[in-house]
Amino acid sequence: MNFTAALQAAEGYRDAAKAALVARLSARSIEADQRAAHGFAWVATSVAGLAAVHHWLNSNRGGTQLDQQIAAVIFAETLSQLTGGLPMGQNEIFRPVDLGINPAAQSLAQNCASWLHTDQADTRAAVAQALAEGQMPSESLHDAELDFIRDQYRRFTTSEILPHAHKWHLANDLIPDATVAGMATLGIFGVCIPAEYGGLGLSKLVMCVVTEELSRGWIGAGSLGTRSEIAGELIAMGGTQAQKAHWLPKIASGEILPTAVFTEPDTGSDLGALQTRARRDKGNWVINGAKTWITHASRSDLMTMLVRTAPEEKGYAGLSMLLVPKPRGTQADLFPAAGMSGSEIEVLGYRGMREYALQFDGMIAADKALLGDAEGQGFKQLMRTFEGARMQTAARAVGVAKRALELGLDYAINRKQFGKTIIGFPRVADKLAMSLADFVMTRELTYAAARAKDSGKRCDIEAGMAKLLAARAAWSNADAALQIHGGNGYALEYEISRILCDARILNIFEGAAEIQAQVIAKGLIEGRNA
Repeated sequence: MNFTAALQAAEGYRDAAKAALVARLSARSIEADQRAAHGFAWVATSVAGLAAVHHWLNSNRGGTQLDQQIAAVIFAETLSQLTGGLPMGQNEIFRPVDLGINPAAQSLAQNCASWLHTDQADTRAAVAQALAEGQMPSESLHDAELDFIRDQYRRFTTSEILPHAHKWHLANDLIPDATVAGMATLGIFGVCIPAEYGGLGLSKLVMCVVTEELSRGWIGAGSLGTRSEIAGELIAMGGTQAQKAHWLPKIASGEILPTAVFTEPDTGSDLGALQTRARRDKGNWVINGAKTWITHASRSDLMTMLVRTAPEEKGYAGLSMLLVPKPRGTQADLFPAAGMSGSEIEVLGYRGMREYALQFDGMIAADKALLGDAEGQGFKQLMRTFEGARMQTAARAVGVAKRALELGLDYAINRKQFGKTIIGFPRVADKLAMSLADFVMTRELTYAAARAKDSGKRCDIEAGMAKLLAARAAWSNADAALQIHGGNGYALEYEISRILCDARILNIFEGAAEIQAQVIAKGLIEGRNA
């Protein structure tokens, strides 16, 4: 059975799952039937991953022998999961019976019998051997400029980030100012900011490629650009002309480092429950409340802050977005701004910018801080950035997944046990082959989401799918690579220990996996195509 026929069969199974879910939800809410709904989301995401791999092969005219082998591993494994059990988490397996679609699963199994009944052991071994020989799957974007950009950022990461990242992590250091300056010189903070405001004015696909390469070096480096991406998009799409002219050139150049100040204690993803308030007083905004899990809060210069300006309004209606400048903190004085204080939240990984809990007690922002001079529009303004932020997070996960693969491969090639290098043992080789398969599948799904965004279409579903799959791949690859390291992987001195800690956060921030699954399921049953 060829790839095209297998994809078509998988798409038919997805459609059957959707029809079953729609029927179930006629009698109950999606919240009450989350397991079935989220299982469908995973089914749809898995099929979208197959479609992205199929597109990758076609764009490479069928691909190399290694490409074909990787695609075979991906298709065989994904089809097996669809018909047997699809992991939504470490201890949550979605099975066809959860949606009452056993007949559709049996039909898919019959149609794809040649995939499901073929032992892939030799193919996985060939993939691992190709890796050991230094081969990698096709990655060209078939655009000389895009391929040049990838190479440029890859070289920067290899020379300026990779040699130092683990030392910075262990010391819980901020990304050094010199490294930030080097990133600014490359245009990292203005990739998608329009050229008329000093940015590069490039596509979301470029943003994903850049983020992937930086995150391969250290997730902190890839994430530093996230805050500029969010702030730049907020201001470019929702700001007044004066706000665009003032802030965007400074963000693009790296002169201004922004931070996103949205989350509050006890609210998590429920932004409609935010309580931090801003009230007008003598031509200013007076801010009171608490925020938490604010990344890079001390060293930043600008806060994009979601606050409640109409306390009488319930839910999202009373929320507004403020652009609040602040002085950069120092080690001696983290938050020198009047009316603002904070403390660091110590974390396992995802270091380099640090996390903070913030308190606002009468902090003053000018009247012109209101984004777009539009009160009550904060949630809508923020929603427009979710697509870019989530696919950028997916790209971070792709970079982390690749670095985990690289570390696992290097250790397997050089570590000897029982008279031979451990890559010669099938259980080790299998981990590497599957890690490569997961990396390729999630990379191509992330690129597909970026292309959808660049085409101008709404792509919250595609972005959610990319993040959902990429976060799982990052964690799986990190876990597999640490297992390859054995006891050494658990030692702090080994880089893979950092990668595991960094990978874990990807399933949580920018919308937890459960939120992504909810977005995907709800969007698809409402008729929005992915």
